[in-house]
Amino acid sequence: MIYKREVEDLQLQIKKLKREREAMLDLSPTSADSLVLASDFDAKAFVDKDLKIGVDLRNLEIKIEIAQARYNHLFADVDA
Repeated sequence: MIYKREVEDLQLQIKKLKREREAMLDLSPTSADSLVLASDFDAKAFVDKDLKIGVDLRNLEIKIEIAQARYNHLFADVDA
């Protein structure tokens, strides 16, 4: 059952990273009085973080694929 839990945890991590990546695109003001100016936007930091999230997502997708395949191989007869 640890494999099944690991797959669920990986799926949750993937969802969180995808939400984080989408939230990075939200440059709207944090309140009615604040504005995000173009000069306040750090493009290099944005690109670095976006690429890091992309790599982390890809690594998690590979890991979940391996974990699911291994789980199915080991426990296919047990769940059936």
